[in-house]
Amino acid sequence: MTTLALQFEQYGAWRAGVLHSLAEFRSWLQQHDLYDAQADERVQRIQGVLKSDRLKVAFIAEFSRGKSELINAIFFADYGRRILPSSAGRTTMCPTELRYDEAEAPCIRLLPIETRLQEASTADFLDVDAHWHNVPLDPSSPDGMLDAFRHVVETNRVTREMAESLGLYNENDPDAAYALDADGMVEISRWRHAVINFPHPLLRQGLVILDTPGLNAIGTEPELTLRLIPDAHVVVFMLAADAGVTKSDLDLWRSHVSAGHRKGCLAVLNKIDGLWDPLKSPAETAAEITRQVTTSAHVLGIDESRVYPVSAQKGLVAKVTNDDDLLARSGLPQFEHVLSDQLIPQRREIVADQVQRSVEEMARGAQQLLQSRRRSIVEQLFELRGLRGKNHAMVKHMLMRVQSEKEEFEQSIAKFQALRLVFGRHSADIIKSLQLRDVRRTMRERREQMKERFFSRGMREDMDALFARLGELVSEADQKIAQLHQLTDSMYRRFNAEHGFTLPAPIQFVTARYVSELQQTLALAHAHFGAMNMLTRSRPQLVQSAFSTIATRVLETFRDLNRDIEIWLKSVMTPLEAQVREHQKQLRRRVDSIERIHEATDTLESRIAQLEEVLNGLDDRSGRIESFSRRILQPDADEGQLRAFAA
Repeated sequence: MTTLALQFEQYGAWRAGVLHSLAEFRSWLQQHDLYDAQADERVQRIQGVLKSDRLKVAFIAEFSRGKSELINAIFFADYGRRILPSSAGRTTMCPTELRYDEAEAPCIRLLPIETRLQEASTADFLDVDAHWHNVPLDPSSPDGMLDAFRHVVETNRVTREMAESLGLYNENDPDAAYALDADGMVEISRWRHAVINFPHPLLRQGLVILDTPGLNAIGTEPELTLRLIPDAHVVVFMLAADAGVTKSDLDLWRSHVSAGHRKGCLAVLNKIDGLWDPLKSPAETAAEITRQVTTSAHVLGIDESRVYPVSAQKGLVAKVTNDDDLLARSGLPQFEHVLSDQLIPQRREIVADQVQRSVEEMARGAQQLLQSRRRSIVEQLFELRGLRGKNHAMVKHMLMRVQSEKEEFEQSIAKFQALRLVFGRHSADIIKSLQLRDVRRTMRERREQMKERFFSRGMREDMDALFARLGELVSEADQKIAQLHQLTDSMYRRFNAEHGFTLPAPIQFVTARYVSELQQTLALAHAHFGAMNMLTRSRPQLVQSAFSTIATRVLETFRDLNRDIEIWLKSVMTPLEAQVREHQKQLRRRVDSIERIHEATDTLESRIAQLEEVLNGLDDRSGRIESFSRRILQPDADEGQLRAFAA
């Protein structure tokens, strides 16, 4: 098993273990009446993060650099042959995603190129099956899979006018003449996008592979530059060892890779077997490869340690033929090791941090409930112990006092309900201010204005104005959220002071993350509307296709913002509501306990003993909660120990 496969398997096992430990924690909380709506929301959040976690790797290069061959060598060598089409010349004609969703049958979904005529991004078509052409996949048949994968590289010959309407031909492009054949036709990809749903072990664990076409194709599909490539966790940029960094390589690097992925980018110097010369000594060959690595790193402006010389073709052959010497010489194992180290530990750390925060919040909420119960029982014990040796009149006096306290709290609950109504009105106002239909309307209006622009400066100003308006929407919502937080904070402090609660101040919602996402989208938009795109694409097609993808990113940001605000609105009141219910319950128990003692004073000692036993149990449960929260991210612990611990 390769280092990459092993680390993915371990990462998958870790996620499964965390889910198992989380289920045990939830079951234990439910068993002891410590599981409320807020805890349920956090459990669902953790489950969502772990089950939907994806690790995305994008392979980017000009054509004939060996992207598909490298993907075959790393991920599909076990099939004993090439699965992705790989040959001399251009093979990857459309962006291709390899992933796995167990809810769908293995297949290849192909989006026709004609969808570019519509004002919609690729993401807008993802959930509309009618637009896609489906090719079934049989993972048990390598020959059948190879035939199915060939659909991805299908092309059509269309007229120059059709190619221009699709945004795939521009007569002002200096290279346009080379795209025309003898009949004046243009060869284009038959498909705009391909999604391959394939049950490969690594894809099952959440790996997503993006195989991209070359510079010209990337420049004409804004989905790549504005969404797919920026969202990748690691970008693998490929060069050919015999050619080094060509002008088109450098253009591709500068326009689509280096700006957003300096930290998450690995450069691969492929085809080093072309430098293997039997007339040269191994030392001379190694020196020549090192020179190419040094030169490539210098031109790209990155450290030499991030340029990896490999031979994807020899690595694939070595894996298929079990030739360990050839595999080592290909450099493939070293690159796989670096790829796994770059991708998996960092992702695990990010996911673990998200899970840990949610678990700590669950534990904190459960501890608050326990603390409330403990405080109430201590008060009851103090009252009941004070009744030892007292007469019937004294017990009656205490009963009246506790009943009075209960009635007073009932009045506070009425005020609490009134404040909840105010909270509800503020919440509705916040949600209304961020409705997606208003964001869509703002985007549509700006798009129509931008279609009339001819100069890039004017388009840039329009884009800046659009995102300034979007930023204002977030800023206005942020002010309303701050006012609502002041209201809830006042409610918390009031109940803490009047009824002895010890609740911490509610967490304030922060919109900085969403503002940052909008700024990143704006930066990507400016880069896409750069000089290269201005020269190579017609204005209407540029605005139509690019703006659709920008709109998709913006709507995703606002959709996330709306969802997270709704979660916050539901959760911000939950701790106080839980404490109110718990305090109300404990007051009823206190009244009931003293009433029974008032009716039969000989039950006093037995009631004290019962409460002391309950108090000891609460202390034990508090320790169990702390243990659960510490252990939940350590699912590799012995299962027997965990079962004993959860008992």
